[in-house]
Amino acid sequence: MDGANGTAVTEFILLGFSYLGAYQSALFWGVLFVYLVTLLGNSLIITLTLLDPALSTPMYFFLRHLSTIEILYTTTIVPRMLTDLLFSHPAMSPASCFSQMYFFALFGIAECCLLTAMAYDRYAAICQPLHYAMLMNRHVCVGMVGASYLMGIITGTMHSIFIFTLPFHGTKIVHHFLCDILPVLGVASGDTFSGMVVDLIVTLLFIMTPFALIVFSYVRILITILGVSSAQGRQKVFSTCSSHLLVVTLFFGTGTIAYMRPGANVTQDMDQILSLFYTVLTPMLNPFIYTLRNKEVIGALRRKVTEHL
Repeated sequence: MDGANGTAVTEFILLGFSYLGAYQSALFWGVLFVYLVTLLGNSLIITLTLLDPALSTPMYFFLRHLSTIEILYTTTIVPRMLTDLLFSHPAMSPASCFSQMYFFALFGIAECCLLTAMAYDRYAAICQPLHYAMLMNRHVCVGMVGASYLMGIITGTMHSIFIFTLPFHGTKIVHHFLCDILPVLGVASGDTFSGMVVDLIVTLLFIMTPFALIVFSYVRILITILGVSSAQGRQKVFSTCSSHLLVVTLFFGTGTIAYMRPGANVTQDMDQILSLFYTVLTPMLNPFIYTLRNKEVIGALRRKVTEHL
């Protein structure tokens, strides 16, 4: 990471929410509360799906890994963010910035791919019920989860190595609360056009392609639902995938707004607020969506509570 003047970058200063001044303390406690709820909620889902035999289906196998990714995803960002909120203009070493960018991309892409696998699971269950056991056997499920992590590893490696081979020199001020790709790319020295092109290609391949596959799965599911004769039957079929559909809308909706919007129309402060939604708030909401809207998870929770009373 040598700059054009031969001086290697020594540190990145993340401005984060320093513009809030004294209000950073309130944001600290708010983010801490959300983070603790995220850890508790997702840990509860992991525990329930491991211990309750009724939750041993492929859907809950995927849900367990989704909760695991949510914990790792937020832990990559939030502890450092909480520390930064307590200090003015905190510095981050290039190695720390590289690590955060790598794991942020890894778990973010892994979640995209895993949500796609969950959509296919719902498609197989609703549109191909007679072949479901064969289509979603144990080996297939493990392979899908493994492929999700592998895609995350490949993308994280490509992004991070490419960005940090660009020239940096001196102390770099990043107008963000994490070492995300675009903010760091914006402070690189020299021509960064190729970096923006690579970022766009990877976004289209590993974010928009999974989203397109999810949309295709739900179009097929919708066609099948409309073919069900009774209104009660249609409602029952739709309820099996409504939680996943809501999670997909939250994750891809906020992520698309943050990464695909015209940069000229969004200020740096607004960009951080958008990022706050999909990096901090959405992982907290997912456990509530899957518990409050899922009778099987609620039933498993009641059984475990009853066992320990």
